[in-house]
Amino acid sequence: MNKVVSNAQQGLEGVKDGMTLMLGGFGLCGIPENCIAALVQAGVKNLTCISNNAGVDDFGLGLLLQQHQIKKMISSYVGENAEFERQMLSGELEVDLIPQGSLAERCRAGGAGIPAFFTPAGYGTEVAEGKEVREFNGKPHILESALTADFALVKAWKGDRMGNLVYKGTARNFNPPMAMAGKITVAEVEELVEPGVLDPNQIHTPGIFVQRIFQGNEYEKRIEQRTVRKA
Repeated sequence: MNKVVSNAQQGLEGVKDGMTLMLGGFGLCGIPENCIAALVQAGVKNLTCISNNAGVDDFGLGLLLQQHQIKKMISSYVGENAEFERQMLSGELEVDLIPQGSLAERCRAGGAGIPAFFTPAGYGTEVAEGKEVREFNGKPHILESALTADFALVKAWKGDRMGNLVYKGTARNFNPPMAMAGKITVAEVEELVEPGVLDPNQIHTPGIFVQRIFQGNEYEKRIEQRTVRKA
């Protein structure tokens, strides 16, 4: 089955105001840059965005925050975005902060059809408020629900026309579980190849989880915190 679409705009057909989106990546690594730019251009608003972080002020999800297109962020790390901080403290933005491992597992559980799970992460903190607590092996655990989305937007290194994906390095962190958890998963790739080119043993996301795929362009691949040795 050929799942190729021409560009990000075609891949995002059907995204509407008020939807829940998952956006892969870790920091600024492996984020769906083309899809984010297309969302800004489309002007959709009141979005709930599930992502490990919220980009930086002028890149990644920070671009959507600048245009006030995000109503709620469900994420783990947000320390590099001053506009995010301002909107959160002013009450303009709803925020659900989740321990990083719990966030990854909630996405994975959503893709696997598991509605909820118990984890010790967050017990005894604000994260546990209002959640069921059970004891396993003498240790308290809190109940966390799975996460799914109307659209999952992921970025891979290589992909084929059937939607099979291979990620590179750190981009393999949140992209694979999010690719499984979207009702519609849109993958942008650096290199689009024909079926049979990818080694079946190296495929990270099988094409059954991907509905649309396109070859992206003009990737900036910014470094979140550039640190170099003094001369």
